[in-house]
Amino acid sequence: MNTNHNKKMHAPRTHQEFNKDSYNKMNIERGDTLVYAMGGLGEVGKNMYCFEHENEILIVDAGVRFPEDNLLGVDYVIPDYNHLVKNSKKRKVLVITHGHEDHIGGIPFLLKTIDIEAIYAPAFAIALINKKLEERRMRGVKLIEINDRSSVKMKYFTIGFFNTTHSIPDSLGILINTPNGRVVHTGDFKFDLTPVGGNADYQVMAYMGQIGVDLLMSDSTNSGVEDFSISEKKVASEILDIMRKTRGRLIVATFASNVYRVSQILDAAVACGRKIIIFGRSMENVVTIGRKLGKIKVGEQHFLSPEELPHTPAHKICIVCTGSQGEPLAALSRIANGTHRYIKLIPGDTVVFSSSPIPGNGASVNQVVNKLFKAGANVLTKSILSNLHTTGHASQEEQKLMLQLIKPKYFMPIHGEYKMLKQHKETAIETGIPSENIFTCANGDVLILRKHKVYPSSFRIQADDIYVDGNDISGVSTAVLKDRTILADNGLVSVIIAIDSRENKVLCKPVIVSRGFVFIKDSQGLLKEAEMIVYNALNEKMKQKTTFSELKNCVRSTLEPYLYNKTHRNPIVIPVIINSKAAMQAMAARANRSTSNRKRSVSKQVHE
Repeated sequence: MNTNHNKKMHAPRTHQEFNKDSYNKMNIERGDTLVYAMGGLGEVGKNMYCFEHENEILIVDAGVRFPEDNLLGVDYVIPDYNHLVKNSKKRKVLVITHGHEDHIGGIPFLLKTIDIEAIYAPAFAIALINKKLEERRMRGVKLIEINDRSSVKMKYFTIGFFNTTHSIPDSLGILINTPNGRVVHTGDFKFDLTPVGGNADYQVMAYMGQIGVDLLMSDSTNSGVEDFSISEKKVASEILDIMRKTRGRLIVATFASNVYRVSQILDAAVACGRKIIIFGRSMENVVTIGRKLGKIKVGEQHFLSPEELPHTPAHKICIVCTGSQGEPLAALSRIANGTHRYIKLIPGDTVVFSSSPIPGNGASVNQVVNKLFKAGANVLTKSILSNLHTTGHASQEEQKLMLQLIKPKYFMPIHGEYKMLKQHKETAIETGIPSENIFTCANGDVLILRKHKVYPSSFRIQADDIYVDGNDISGVSTAVLKDRTILADNGLVSVIIAIDSRENKVLCKPVIVSRGFVFIKDSQGLLKEAEMIVYNALNEKMKQKTTFSELKNCVRSTLEPYLYNKTHRNPIVIPVIINSKAAMQAMAARANRSTSNRKRSVSKQVHE
């Protein structure tokens, strides 16, 4: 397949126009190619890498990161697209390496923000992106399928592709030819000599190394893991062995995104004469797409509906579900809690975790495991005695192999936390790349590719995190997150005040209502004293002319120190001022008179 793109483009800018840009001219010259990450450096997630030359920007991947526990109410973390918005007149093309959420999850948010001429993605990623866009009712997006034989031609960039091995089908690395040199972006990869899917293109990688690569950008996720990772086929053999030995129901939890693992579990179930039932929305989507594209070769006759589950013998059932990371709303957590609609655990059930806990998820996973044991289930997890999981990312020896195949002049570790990037740098030095030719960057740092050499730039682009609540891509402000943290830690106190603004007096003692701060029945004395303190402060304040805003500030400045002295906690204090009905009517009448006077004044000026 050869995908050539020759659409009409913006005219190139003159030298004078280029100088009007906000770039730091100390070290960026006309004709330079800029390389920078908007996400994916110093973190695992929201991968987004950009290559900019004149009036074109090539974007590789557009992912999301899932929030940490301290980001209360946040659904996704996405890059700040402000730099791309500022460069709205530049032609933009998006290329996707594979279909994992940390590489495609940000596409709907990106499309709402800027115009993308076309999205180029491999087949499995296309299916997942289409599903994502359908759910959000986003139509008219130009999606073009690519594979290892494709070529995308822009004015300044020519992009080729090569097959890599990862935990999802149709995973690609990218060769980018720019006016200033060649760049290889590995995407996510590992080297598996007995893969479940297709083989990596070793010969193509070696050929690229022979013709010369100026800059390599390579996956750093497992930089701290020594040796080679185990093969997926060893995991398949272990799962098949467990299937054969298990006498009761078998429940297998794994990442829905690990398509090859899901395929192996389903194949093992069929080989052992077990019927399969899938639980978890993301797992259902992946199995449906995998079967449609021929990546999962299990016929409809091998699947159970939820209604058939109670009438099927236990030793003939294999349940495949989400929740291997202890996610509270995932299928396995609901099974463990006894709240799942269709499954109740029974003694003799075997639960297999075909995964390893992601850093930070260990406590959640242990909590689910304990609940499963309490319900009488036998739980199997990855250990030194079992090969129930293998990674989709290259370990140190595989990273060295990639470096030796590509033989880059310059190296930029990507896709990883800072320690992973640093460890990958050390690995690259071991293979012979000079330390000064390795760039450990942060999101927003700009590298200059100029005449087959790479230089760091003092210019940085804005690359902050944007916190998404629901589908609102305007972002949750840090002030909102701070309030949510205070609410979670200290609760809320509402002060209801009745006043008469005509007579400038408080009509009665304030009423204080608390939620998540103190237990009201046990704290009557505290709240009554607080009411009197606020009442006295308001009476003093209303002896002089004042405003609603000043009254609210008076409540906060009086109540917050008192509550902290008594409880050493700082709840959010919300004053609610209720004006008397007569005062409200008088205010409305004054407002109406003022409006009428303005209209008469305007009318008089018009006639004059």
